[in-house]
Parts: sequence; C-alpha cells; structure tokens
Amino acid sequence: MCGVCAARDGGDMITTERLTKTYGPVTAVDDVSFAVEPGRVVGFLGPNGAGKSTAMRMMTGLTPPTSGRALIAGRPYAELTNPGRLVGVMLDASAQHPGRTGLETLRLVAIHLGVPRSRVEEMLELVGLTADEASRRVRGYSLGMRQRLGLAAAFMGDPQVLILDEPANGLDPQGIHWMRGLLRDFAERGGTVLLSSHLLHEIEAIADELIVIGRGRIIAEGSLDDLLAPTTTFVRSLDDRTLAAALVETGAEVTTTPAGLSVTADAETVGRLALAHGIVLLRLSHGERAGLEELFLTLTTDQDRAGPVARPTGAAA
Repeated sequence: MCGVCAARDGGDMITTERLTKTYGPVTAVDDVSFAVEPGRVVGFLGPNGAGKSTAMRMMTGLTPPTSGRALIAGRPYAELTNPGRLVGVMLDASAQHPGRTGLETLRLVAIHLGVPRSRVEEMLELVGLTADEASRRVRGYSLGMRQRLGLAAAFMGDPQVLILDEPANGLDPQGIHWMRGLLRDFAERGGTVLLSSHLLHEIEAIADELIVIGRGRIIAEGSLDDLLAPTTTFVRSLDDRTLAAALVETGAEVTTTPAGLSVTADAETVGRLALAHGIVLLRLSHGERAGLEELFLTLTTDQDRAGPVARPTGAAA
C-alpha cells in the first residue's frame, strides 16, 4: 500500500541534541537542538552556507557529528534496522546514476529495501513518471524529472519520516503544486516531514513550523503563524502627541510616522488608553501578517549580530 495512503501511528519524530560539526577551524553546525513531531511539516531554512545540508547529512548518517547527536524515532540513523523503511531521504536528486534508467534505479531501491516489485510501478504512478519516461536513462532526465525520481525512491519503503533537501528544485508550477499536496497529505496522515527549500513562498504555503539557521546556529524557530504574526498596531488620532506619551508610559515602543503612530501594543490596549484620555481615534488597525521572505531577510541580513533564538511569545526558553 502507498505510504501516503496508510494511517500513521504518530510515534516517529526527528530530534537533534546539541548537534555540532566542525571542519578544522570552521564550525559548520553549532550546537543545534530541535524536534520535528509526527503530523507536522517543518521548513528548514537558511542562506547558502548556513549549515542546512550538513545538518541533514548528519541526521541521515552520511556525516558523523563532531559532538551531539541526531535521532529518528529515538535512535541514530545508522542504528535503524533497514532505515529506508522508516525514513525517506532525498538530499541530492542529481546523484542518481546517469547510465541507469529510471525503472532500473527504482528496482534497485526496491531490492535494497526488500519491498515487493509492485512498489516500483506504484511509485512511478505516485510521482507522475510515465512508462516511457521510466525507460529512459537518467542522464537524459530534466532536473524536474530527477526530482520526481528521487521522491519515488524516498517513498519506496513506505516511510513514516521524510527528510528532503530542495525537493521542489526544477519542478514547474504544476509540479510544485503536486508536491505540496503530496507532502501535506503525508503529514496529515501522521508522517513527519523536514523540508529544506529556497522557495520561500512554497515553504510558507506548506509548513506548519519553521527552523531558521544562520552560520550554523538556530536563529529562529516556532510555528509559522506565531513567527509571522503581526506585532505592531497603527493608530492615528486627533492628538497623536498626547496618545504617544501615554503609550510610552505603559512601556510600549512608539514610532511617529506621517500616517500616525506605529505602536508595539495590541489594538485593544491602544483603544482603551485613547478612551481613558478622551482622545478621538481616526484610524486603529493591527499590522498585517509579515511575509516569510520579509522575516527571512530580517533574520539573516546580518548574522554576525544574530541575537538569542526568536521564539513565539510565551514559549519556553
């Protein structure tokens, strides 16, 4: 049965505990700890060279950590029995043997994992590769076709966990939409997904949570809604000066703009304060939800000055 069609027991998750990798004087991944729970799609973001790929290679047993550890279902990847039956991995779609056909590639994966040969045809259908395309040698594949073949291999073992690095790279808009539905359905049935991508719009469309790293360290993590939630209220009144002074007294930060005041307080607080001072309001609105691109650029513009990990209000430190 297709893995995305089967119900999950929700017992498998990805955890990293103080995961660190150094190459001589260079620290590629620096004390990274997080958890990806079943039923969630987590976007793993960061600029080039931030340490994403190195971290994912450590999670999947391809690179040994210098210190710390990465666990899947409570065990290191290398200690899992037939890990491909639990974890579907796609880190580099271009690494497939160019002289084999797509069909041969998937048949070898099926043999290695010990799954029925019928799974090959199921996976070809799942990822939308035709019989004609499957009979071609991989060297003649477009990048998008290689991505589909890599996803077919990742799903071959009917996994409960997916670790995918740039799976949408090379896919056309229809292919990206298809992949979004595939991963969303997998997660909704209890699967665990860690997804790295530079396509921020797609991460925003599919992810439940975000982990952002810069220079090897986590610089933000939390639910997508919390990290992108508006934090500023805009207000304009008949007496902005008095209202601004009153707001500052409550501890709010106030910025005066030509359109009125930008305030780090919720709209209800601002409205009640204006009422208490008898100030007539002309405009009162909570800020619009920030976009992921705006958040990403804000967090990674100057990573040397990255402060403490950004967490949703009320989250444990």
